[in-house]
Amino acid sequence: MNSDKRRAVVLLSGGLDSTTVLAIAREEGYETYALSFRYGQRHTEELDAAKKVAAELGAAQHVIADINLAVFGGSALTDDALAVPHHESVNDVSADEIPITYVPARNTIFLSFALAWAETLGSSDVFVGVNAMDYSGYPDCRPEYIEAYERMANLATKAGVEGTQQLKIHTPLIELTKAQTIQRGLDLGVDYSWTHSCYDPVDGRACETCDSCLLRGRGFAELGLVDPSFSSADA
Repeated sequence: MNSDKRRAVVLLSGGLDSTTVLAIAREEGYETYALSFRYGQRHTEELDAAKKVAAELGAAQHVIADINLAVFGGSALTDDALAVPHHESVNDVSADEIPITYVPARNTIFLSFALAWAETLGSSDVFVGVNAMDYSGYPDCRPEYIEAYERMANLATKAGVEGTQQLKIHTPLIELTKAQTIQRGLDLGVDYSWTHSCYDPVDGRACETCDSCLLRGRGFAELGLVDPSFSSADA
């Protein structure tokens, strides 16, 4: 590890957005510390992808933290009693209402873990792949939420009180469309076949009809590409 580099904690789900953010943090010269979660989600494909991405993009360390949000339920991603919605077209995905795939307080919980790790690393930088453009209506992806969390975080730690940490939450994708995010990653050498974003995979493959797959697929299509996680990419 290069001690001359600034350290940054990067929230890494293994999906398209967080992978792009890890590549951006690396390109900006940070020594990256990737943080993923086993939080009671339905499947592990995303975590398998996160391990691959962290290795390929040279993270100094990759930690998978264990928490269990499934004990609370309330989301189709953590509660087997709730079905993941599927649609015939991306035009059926609405940002006008918060979908059942929203996991209560997930980003607040994840950022709190990132804040704790950043403090122990002597880091003031956390990167997260939230997006306010091509997203599914999640309240914890909005700029005003990130700004409020950052203000709170700087009141919350010993390092902050003592003046050795001034936390900055980096959101490089927050105003990008999915297509713009993909192009940014491609420019940085990201291979999106490493990634997995599907909410409801079938035999380890993307279902291609959940909100996440449809939004991601539209991004590739706008660039004249086929999502490498889709079965049509194998043709």
